[in-house]
Amino acid sequence: MPQPPRTIRLTMAQALVRHLASQFIEIEGVRQRLCGGGFGIFGHGNVICLGEALHEFRKELPLWRGQNEQSMALAAVAYAKQKLRRRFMFATASAGPGTTNMVTAAAVAHTNRLPILFLCGDTYVTRLPDPVLQQVEHFGDPTLSVNDTFKSVCRYWDRITHPAQIIQSLPRAIATMLDPADCGPVFLGLPQDVQGWSYDYPIAFFEERTHHIRRQSPDALEVKAAADLLRAAHKPIIIAGGGVQYSGATEDLVAFAERHNIPVVETIAGRANLLHGHPLNIGPIGVTGSNSANAIAADADCVLAAGTRLQDFTTGSWTAFHRDAKIITINVGRHDATKHMATAVVGDAKLSLQQLTENLGSHRAPQAWAGFADQERRAWDGYVDRNTSPTTEEGRNRPMSYAQVIGAINGLCHPRDRVVAAAGGLPAEVAANWRTLSPGTVDVEFGYSCMGYEIAGGWGARIAQMESEPERQTIVFTGDGSYLMMNSDIYSSVLSGRKLIIIVCDNGGFAVINKLQNNTGNVSFNNLIADCNIEGEPFAVDFATHARTMGASAEDVHSIAELKEAFARAQAAKKTYVICLKVDAFDGWTQEGHTWWEMGTPSVSKRPEVLKAHEDVEARRRERQRQGV
Repeated sequence: MPQPPRTIRLTMAQALVRHLASQFIEIEGVRQRLCGGGFGIFGHGNVICLGEALHEFRKELPLWRGQNEQSMALAAVAYAKQKLRRRFMFATASAGPGTTNMVTAAAVAHTNRLPILFLCGDTYVTRLPDPVLQQVEHFGDPTLSVNDTFKSVCRYWDRITHPAQIIQSLPRAIATMLDPADCGPVFLGLPQDVQGWSYDYPIAFFEERTHHIRRQSPDALEVKAAADLLRAAHKPIIIAGGGVQYSGATEDLVAFAERHNIPVVETIAGRANLLHGHPLNIGPIGVTGSNSANAIAADADCVLAAGTRLQDFTTGSWTAFHRDAKIITINVGRHDATKHMATAVVGDAKLSLQQLTENLGSHRAPQAWAGFADQERRAWDGYVDRNTSPTTEEGRNRPMSYAQVIGAINGLCHPRDRVVAAAGGLPAEVAANWRTLSPGTVDVEFGYSCMGYEIAGGWGARIAQMESEPERQTIVFTGDGSYLMMNSDIYSSVLSGRKLIIIVCDNGGFAVINKLQNNTGNVSFNNLIADCNIEGEPFAVDFATHARTMGASAEDVHSIAELKEAFARAQAAKKTYVICLKVDAFDGWTQEGHTWWEMGTPSVSKRPEVLKAHEDVEARRRERQRQGV
């Protein structure tokens, strides 16, 4: 007679945590726990049952207490990005507002194709105590809860209504986070009663398992079609996105570009694929790009887009390329590979580049084309020299600019220090002016462009960095707007001993949106503090004092020379160090390097300036925009 499977009786929450702690992954020959731990804010919906289970495994799955649910989930997202999607963290919150606070972070993860596991309390399956604390009742559908909100921003969603259900659901959630094509946030709703219900789980469910990231080989016919287009091209370029890094294909990208003499441009997510000084690194492309990259993109007859979802800031709302240019995509995700009727190579970037170079053989793009690209690169490099220097004509006799601040830090940091920025004016300025010193060291969150990601993401990135490069620094660039929106993880970083260096650039409000407002013919309104509905005179926040109240060291600086001295002190400091400075809201923006960007503009207005801006937008669209091809 066959023997029944060996079982162990556990609550659903205990089984979930035990299974999670039993999952491993091998990274560069080193076996590590797949889940790096998690972030949690406990409430009545998760503290009693899930909290009890997490406490038992607090060494295997370290739990970091957040100060804000959204920010702690953003920290988990940044952790996964620093780990190149090979490891993930969970975020847990109680039922109600704690959970809905994390919807924005789920959207950040979904947009950027990054893994995070949400473990959130839910209402009672039995419904006997209904309506319960923090329950939002839906009169026509009692099965709905606020947790259903996550369905639009998660790759996998489930509500655990029976303890046995996690035997199927949890492995599927993990598989989604590890799938190169489907990678993204996953959500498990944990009803408060079911968390504590018990079940006889098979012992096999808790046996250790070592995972690996699948490498999908491309189809031979798709590779051949791409190679034929490249072979026929006279002016090819490569757009390198963040997927190149997730594939571990940066060296393959460099080898491919060098062998076939093809210039490379980078997306925002793809910054730090190539080193700054490489002769085929022609710079960042698009709305927040460079004159050099945009010049060769406009003239290219063939565009190979590797590991990018071709967001509008990359494509200039599809005006960055000649209308007749052929588009080739390499992407492990079919959805991203088949955009704009491209010749798609659906497969892992590393394997696809290797097979494509085998098919191309010794073929090289014309040297005249590479020479033109290098000429443009050198001209842009000279512009960045002038733009970031406070001693040149562009930099003299004006307030500090973003570019000067970025240039100063760039010149003093270690090549392996990690840079984090997001939203507002800083992503464009970092993308245009930062010179990559080492691959994979730049995290500019501009997929969802989430204000508040900066400091929270810095904390998560530092937690990840401490596991492999504790001697290096995590440097956060943030504006006053983002700082005011979400700053509590300064306190988290000090409490946890995960030091950050934070550069706060205060321009008196949401200056980049004010700039957009003015550039489209509108008057300044509700962006700069001075232009808001206020009583009395506007005043600035004392950010340095505020940061010190959260345990950080902090100081104000008033010149680039003072900034450099303060940064040296920050590098030597043992805890989080915040450097605060003023930048001009109107003068000092990087003026070069921008492609056109489509914006919705009023077709009827009392202001002639608004109507003129509308006409300009419509004319540019008619002149340059590729319409779905």
